[in-house]
Amino acid sequence: MKYTVEEVMQYVEEEDVKFIRLAFCDIFGRQKNVSIMPGELKRAFEQGIAFDASAIRGFGRYTRSDLFLYPDPDTLSVLPWRPEKGRVVRMYCTIAQTSFVPTPECEPFECCTRTLLRRAAETAAKEGAELLFGSRAEFYLYGADEDGRRTNVPFDNAGYMDIAPLDRGEDVRRQIALTLERMGICAESSCHIEGSGQNAVKLVRTGMPRAADDLMSFFTVIKTAASANGLCAELSPKPIADMHGSGLSIEMSAGKDTEKLRHAAAGIAAHLPEITLFLDPTRASYERLRGLNKRAMRFDNTGGSATLCTPDCTANPYLVYALLIYAALDGIKNGTEYNDTVKLPESFEEAAENAKKSGFIRELLPELITEIYCTER
Repeated sequence: MKYTVEEVMQYVEEEDVKFIRLAFCDIFGRQKNVSIMPGELKRAFEQGIAFDASAIRGFGRYTRSDLFLYPDPDTLSVLPWRPEKGRVVRMYCTIAQTSFVPTPECEPFECCTRTLLRRAAETAAKEGAELLFGSRAEFYLYGADEDGRRTNVPFDNAGYMDIAPLDRGEDVRRQIALTLERMGICAESSCHIEGSGQNAVKLVRTGMPRAADDLMSFFTVIKTAASANGLCAELSPKPIADMHGSGLSIEMSAGKDTEKLRHAAAGIAAHLPEITLFLDPTRASYERLRGLNKRAMRFDNTGGSATLCTPDCTANPYLVYALLIYAALDGIKNGTEYNDTVKLPESFEEAAENAKKSGFIRELLPELITEIYCTER
């Protein structure tokens, strides 16, 4: 459901909302939030809510003053795991450098990756590209010790698409899917996959920036559902060296135009060597990629969608989708033909070097973001 500012104000008043979480993420995609009371909501929409940028990873190096959060009313969602009485809701935010209502003419904070994605989506719309994206997140469920910390004991010893009682994760996956549904997010399917305690849940395809907002919420729901069951969810690409890695498959469609989809997928494949740093931003990412036993890109039998298999859940969804949109548009514009022999970087260092040399990256991302990704761990 889409909301206006006025409708959000009315909802908060009528539905016993006591806390409003203003959510955003650092440049690496780690979600942050500040909770405000209902009396501060009008000020949030009109003037923004200040926060200390120096305390946020990747922000503090380049700003000496506060930044401001402006909630997007269209992203209003109840957090179902919080109490019904005195509800908690959440909205995702744009980050700006000054305290005023953002307009198309104003310059937001350059490291606001949600803004980068919105610009990419606007570019795609102007060029008539009907690109929709969905995601399939893979994660492990492990036992937790008495302090709630993760152990190295998988929740089960099931394998690919096994069922209960071998698969002990089906109730957690069910809880994830139902929680997402209550938040207005549609899960398409779920199953146990190759590793012991390893699961996957797939979201339906949608537009931008919603697909990225939904993915951010998805990560939170996975961890929250695991914790509610006395478990720990691990979304890292290679939590244990001799276990299967976990990825984040991205599915893309381009309306009913299969030729446009083919060129879009070809554009993404062609740019993979230079954008992989942002799809796979940790050293563990390359341990998984070296053991990846599937093609980088997979096409369904009907020709209606293409799936990129290389990203993992440590990536920033906003950066991932922004780069994929631009790469897809480049492929469509140039009529690029798909080449399945693309060579992925074999190490973090190689991926960083590719990104630094890339004219494509220089044109699309602030130099500050690339520098931080290449130097910070």
